[in-house]
Amino acid sequence: MDIGQPKDYLAGQTLHLTSLASMEDKCLAKGDNVKGNCIIHESAKVDATSIIGPNVVIGEGCVIGPGNKISNTTLLAGSSVGSYSYVDGSIVGWKSSIGKWCRVTNLCVIGEDVQVKDETYINGTKILPHKGVNGCHPEEGKIIM
Repeated sequence: MDIGQPKDYLAGQTLHLTSLASMEDKCLAKGDNVKGNCIIHESAKVDATSIIGPNVVIGEGCVIGPGNKISNTTLLAGSSVGSYSYVDGSIVGWKSSIGKWCRVTNLCVIGEDVQVKDETYINGTKILPHKGVNGCHPEEGKIIM
């Protein structure tokens, strides 16, 4: 399925969540750690110390560990975020994992079954499926094959 450009997908997600909020839709998540408009699948496990939102969609079976900040992001089914990581403005693919103390920002697109290792920084990076990534990748627009 083609969803267009990643920035357009995230902009559409924000518009959709805003629309749901204006209709007071019950599918929007509530809680002390949920800020703004978010959808969290009922099977997802989100640690109470992680801050979620605004404009976040967390898919089926996702696991979010303690101390994370996730905003303006989509986490597709089966993905996970370790602990004390920051994820903003990104799309995380099916069954992918982000380790501990990571920073994933500025329109990163992470393919299916990607492992972002502990203490990794990626900025505007596109990562193709079935990869392991570590280290520092500050170059916006980089593609990891």
